[in-house]
Amino acid sequence: MRPSSVPPFSELIGNCHRSAVHLELRDTYEGYDDGGRFAEWKQAGGITPAFVADFQAWTDLVRGAVARGVEMRRARVVSEPVTDYIRFEYEATHLNQEAGEQVRWLPRRDAATFLLPGADLWIFDDRLIRFGHFTGNGALDCQEMCDDPVVIKKFSEAFEAVWQRATPHERFTV
Repeated sequence: MRPSSVPPFSELIGNCHRSAVHLELRDTYEGYDDGGRFAEWKQAGGITPAFVADFQAWTDLVRGAVARGVEMRRARVVSEPVTDYIRFEYEATHLNQEAGEQVRWLPRRDAATFLLPGADLWIFDDRLIRFGHFTGNGALDCQEMCDDPVVIKKFSEAFEAVWQRATPHERFTV
């Protein structure tokens, strides 16, 4: 792996042609919460129009990639009962789906037999991984790129195993 500079996500997805998959393994990203969206959700008791407007940059990026033929999939491995942060993500997931992203959920106990990475990751076209390293409170510590074919193959297989066992968002309940 190379801790070299990590290109902006928009560039990574812009250079993607077939697939972008995201594996989320944490129960909170509260420390990473851009713009206080989680705090806003807790205070308002749900997703607000301001959240939807703020999230539009992401949904526009997803729509553009999907329109180019990129399949975008996100798998979330979560503890149960879920944390408030996961409940927040769950309530907002319809926005990801409306933009064209597929989302599935897997309870952590159902992932016990999988060999999973120690960090969240994005895999682009089975050729490049961006690892996201987070602190204990969910703040992003750093990102790291990997183009090692052996590592990519192992984590692509891990993602696919999670994906096959996970429940589509429409059928998952928190």
